[in-house]
Amino acid sequence: MNALLIAAWVAVVPAATPITLDQARTEGRKNTQALLSLLDLERAEQQVNLSRAPLLPQVDFNTSAGGTLLGRQRIVNTFCDPSGENCVQEPREVAPTSRGGFDLTLSISQIIYDRARWKLLEQSGATAEATRGQALEQADASELEAINRFFTLYRSQATIQVLEATVRRSEEQLERARALFEAGRVGRGEELSALVNLGNDRISLLQRRSQLAQDQAQLAIWLARPGAEALEAQPPATLTQEPAPAPALEVALNEARQRRPLIQALQQQVRAASLGKDVARAGYLPRLLAQGAYSRSDPSADVFYTEPRLQHTLRGAVVLQWDIFTGLSSRAEVSRAAASVRTAELNLAQSERELEAEVRRTLVALEVQISAAKLSADNREAAAQSLALAEERFKAGAGSTLEVRDAQLKLTQAELALLESRVTVEVARFAVTRAMGLLSPGESK
Repeated sequence: MNALLIAAWVAVVPAATPITLDQARTEGRKNTQALLSLLDLERAEQQVNLSRAPLLPQVDFNTSAGGTLLGRQRIVNTFCDPSGENCVQEPREVAPTSRGGFDLTLSISQIIYDRARWKLLEQSGATAEATRGQALEQADASELEAINRFFTLYRSQATIQVLEATVRRSEEQLERARALFEAGRVGRGEELSALVNLGNDRISLLQRRSQLAQDQAQLAIWLARPGAEALEAQPPATLTQEPAPAPALEVALNEARQRRPLIQALQQQVRAASLGKDVARAGYLPRLLAQGAYSRSDPSADVFYTEPRLQHTLRGAVVLQWDIFTGLSSRAEVSRAAASVRTAELNLAQSERELEAEVRRTLVALEVQISAAKLSADNREAAAQSLALAEERFKAGAGSTLEVRDAQLKLTQAELALLESRVTVEVARFAVTRAMGLLSPGESK
């Protein structure tokens, strides 16, 4: 029966693709959410170029060739006699006329002084740096989620292994119960009880395999892989090692303040808001720019195209622009910018407090899970010894299937608790690392 269940399971489950924790971390930093953040960064960097553009020379060139046709028109002319004393106005019709229009213009302008433009450029740079920090923060968040989903998949795989071992123990117990029943040492009830226990264990195993498919899909989707791809999490080496102690709180807080991308991004947002205030204040100051233009025009195509020495005009000027009164709009802009600065400062202060709480919370969780893992390991050893004792008593006819079953369940629970605690230790350690801004230190500098 067990062989048939395994064959049915293999028939519907495709071959799994192995994936390591390092692969999941790397691909997690390149998932859809992280890529969208990088596109935001690209837009912010291009905004820097757009803010720089007005500060560079602006050169325009245009040329045109055309003409104007005036149809027959009635106009009023003044006519005087030869003495010039008697003049009259008479309307007359004028024959149609036409003239050409040929023009060429080259103009250049350069800002000499415009404080608002320079501060806008600085502000765009600060905004780009803030967006860079947000992109790193999102990459860290995406990586941490990939780590969580990887360990969720590994937990399901390892749970299935524990349940498979439980099924094998139940099968062995059923064989012993049958043998003792056939030998007349126990009643039929012991065999039936062992048979029911085996059926329940097989049901639990099948249900967990259904959860495995869901965990595989969740990890594949997050890593931007095909949703139908079956993944198999490879056991991380750290799970077989003694858990390292948690870092000290003060050390963790100092690292978080210096390296957490979120804090760096919010600091740049405060700087960008402060520069916005400088931009608003620049409205009170004059602007100075230089302008130059060269043009050439003539109504005749012959002169325009065949006489390059004629019809030239060159103009130049230094222009001072000063908005003396703008209806108090500059004052309003300054006030609004000051409010934006205060908002950015409040957000930074709140995030720093939340970061401190996050670091402490994750550290406490890690310390608790490390202690729980040690207790779980001790419990697993005790449960294994208890099962061995119960099986020996059952073989000797001094125990019952109920006692063996109780010991089996306790061992299964202890093994699952040990698995859960060890996985939770690793997840908690990565949560601390992320809170400190050290998840990917090469990128968070």
